[in-house]
Amino acid sequence: MRLTMLGTGNATVSRCYNTCFILTEDQKHLLVDAGGGNQIIGLLEKNHTPFTEIHDIFVTHEHVDHILGVVWLIRMIGQKINQGKYNGNLRIYCFEELAQKIQSIVEMTVQKKVWKHFGGRIQFVIVEHGQKLEIIDHPVQVFDIFSTKAKQFGFTMDIHGTKFTCVGDEPYNEADAEFVAGSDWLLHEAFCLYSEAEEFKPYEKHHSTVKDACILAEQLQIPNLLLYHTEEKNLENRKKLYMDEGQDYYHGNLMVPDDMESFVI
Repeated sequence: MRLTMLGTGNATVSRCYNTCFILTEDQKHLLVDAGGGNQIIGLLEKNHTPFTEIHDIFVTHEHVDHILGVVWLIRMIGQKINQGKYNGNLRIYCFEELAQKIQSIVEMTVQKKVWKHFGGRIQFVIVEHGQKLEIIDHPVQVFDIFSTKAKQFGFTMDIHGTKFTCVGDEPYNEADAEFVAGSDWLLHEAFCLYSEAEEFKPYEKHHSTVKDACILAEQLQIPNLLLYHTEEKNLENRKKLYMDEGQDYYHGNLMVPDDMESFVI
């Protein structure tokens, strides 16, 4: 399985893309969120993944930096369906209220000839807390992260015996310990350096610092920790700065990816 971080930034970045990623194996892809704009189309192309090859999208929550790219993909894929240039169906995995919101946005902003495919070749797969399902031929379990801001879901995926976990873009909640425990990979937000917490005020936004995320992963004995959803003040040096702070608190494999960076799971 190949993990590619299409975007790594928080909601307000402009020099990198909003956090979203794609899991690819055997020419099957799971896109997780899609950022805040139509740049998602170009990023997929850059990853040698034309949007017409996207059939599975997991959407964590309703914030604009996660769902507006989904609206663009629905628009583009719907057009290709109409042209006979899209094979199969598009499946969008999300909780019920979010499905309703995405459909409403699309119906208000995109022509009916696209959204007429809702319920047909564009399908919303409604997920619930603790539900188990299969996506791109791998067992997946979804869970509510119990967000204090907007309802949000994360998931675990069994990748040939490796437990891969995404907890969304808010700090890990102990209420989800049964799902996260034993993870081999943890994708966790790190809004900024702990040394810059006074400047970025992550706690006011219910986010973590690099130090916080690394202490958590150390306590949970996570072998592989990937940090994302960051600020971009010093983007050119972000990797080194975050690694330097994080390695004081975490002794596993720490990753601070740039946009379009890939990893093998």
